[in-house]
Amino acid sequence: MIFSKYHMPLIKRTVLALLLAIAAVHAHAADQKAPPQAIGQVIAVVNDDVITRHQLDERINSVARRLKKQGTPLPESAALEKQLLESMITDLLLAQAAKENGVRVDDEQLDTQLRAIAQKNNIPSLEQFRARLEKDGEDYRKFREEVRSQMTVARLREREVDSKLLVSDSEVDNYLAVESGQPGKGEEYHVAHILVSIPDQASAEKVQASQKRANEALAMLQKGASFAQVAAGHSDAPDALQGGDLGWRPWDQFPPGFRDVLVKMQPGEISPLLHAPNAYHILKLLDRRRQTDTVIITQTHVRHILIKTSDLVPDSEAKSRILEIKKSIENGASFAEQAKLHSEDGSASQGGDLGWVSPGELVPEFEKAMNALQPGEMSGPVQTGFGWHLIQVLERRNADVSEEQRRQRARAAIRSLKSDDAWQDWLRQLRDSAHIEYRAEPAH
Repeated sequence: MIFSKYHMPLIKRTVLALLLAIAAVHAHAADQKAPPQAIGQVIAVVNDDVITRHQLDERINSVARRLKKQGTPLPESAALEKQLLESMITDLLLAQAAKENGVRVDDEQLDTQLRAIAQKNNIPSLEQFRARLEKDGEDYRKFREEVRSQMTVARLREREVDSKLLVSDSEVDNYLAVESGQPGKGEEYHVAHILVSIPDQASAEKVQASQKRANEALAMLQKGASFAQVAAGHSDAPDALQGGDLGWRPWDQFPPGFRDVLVKMQPGEISPLLHAPNAYHILKLLDRRRQTDTVIITQTHVRHILIKTSDLVPDSEAKSRILEIKKSIENGASFAEQAKLHSEDGSASQGGDLGWVSPGELVPEFEKAMNALQPGEMSGPVQTGFGWHLIQVLERRNADVSEEQRRQRARAAIRSLKSDDAWQDWLRQLRDSAHIEYRAEPAH
């Protein structure tokens, strides 16, 4: 259906607090400037780009300030430095890949996303949003660029990984059959995690080194160390500096090995060390809750007539044609026949009938006008990005879409698992194909 919305890859964390935390990672360093010789000292070469001592110190200072502000004890300095350097290398590789593949976010797209972030935090305008950030001590320019970077990575992931994933109906059927009756079905879990990666084709020594680092993290947790502190110092996951927080996820969006452990845990408990093919994991269950099983929505049976605008058909001409069609219908002509004769949508052969539509399936302007109509009523001219419409609501009903929702959740869970694995594989391949040279030993 041509009126379905475009869905940009979702940026997982868009709430203000978390975005401020992400932006703080890249915020400016303390007022005290680094010595001139430190600014130019190259500590890592990443293909044709470099990371300097000054850039790493700037990142360390920013993270240290943020962790102190949120009350998280600082990790051991050498561990934190190693984590941040690896994170900077990955960020640089992703920026290079995006540029090479022509993936970019222009200022207009960025401003649209920033307005959405502001509105989610009940801030009505970008100007007020900027004032709020600056009042909180944030550099608005750097904040914008960090959001741009997050959007760029999301688009890169969609292009290189997510767009290539397929989930068949038989996979959904098999998934639901296996899921039925499983412990944990119908629950959601709020989980934090620590991930210690195992390099591709790692030698026995490197596997043992990863296992040792994971065991050290677990030992620290068992002795009472803060999970956020240990995650910041030991986890290789992108969310390490947010305490490894995965947010709320349905039970079926966790890998099977995680599910078996989580269903036996109580909030506050920490898992044993979990061994996956390419990583070691430690989980902390923060909370759990039941999902709502029954989903009732209001659906609308609607039809429409569309006159498209184009370089050859200006806006005024399209609107004039829609008004003429409206007049004909008001004088007794059949809506369906007028749609067959004049509508420029694929639904014209069905008399403009779009069938039963659910909330969120149509573009906002169309849906808003449709929702204002009673069954049997016809709208005036309605403009969307496609052109000018006449809309007629035929009937409405309340529908139980629980089964449809269940299948959609299953499909989303399968895609999520496939996407996470495929993205990690893609990142490993990106690193394996890159020239990465470490030039200096840690200074801390």
